[in-house]
Amino acid sequence: MKHEDKAALGRREFLRTIGAGAGLAATAAVPLAAPAAAAESDADKKKTRYRETDHVKAFYRTNGYPAKK
Repeated sequence: MKHEDKAALGRREFLRTIGAGAGLAATAAVPLAAPAAAAESDADKKKTRYRETDHVKAFYRTNGYPAKK
């Protein structure tokens, strides 16, 4: 009986370690994303990114969206 309890605690400890590692990995990734956002100029922030291409128009047409006038 004692051996089964020790194995259960081992699995729990493993899951705690995995959870802590995921938290640390997420925290470490945040500073890497900040310089990329800072590199974007005001002109880049204001430019249009959405383009209604032929495949987008086909998607709207086949999925029953109303036609744009």
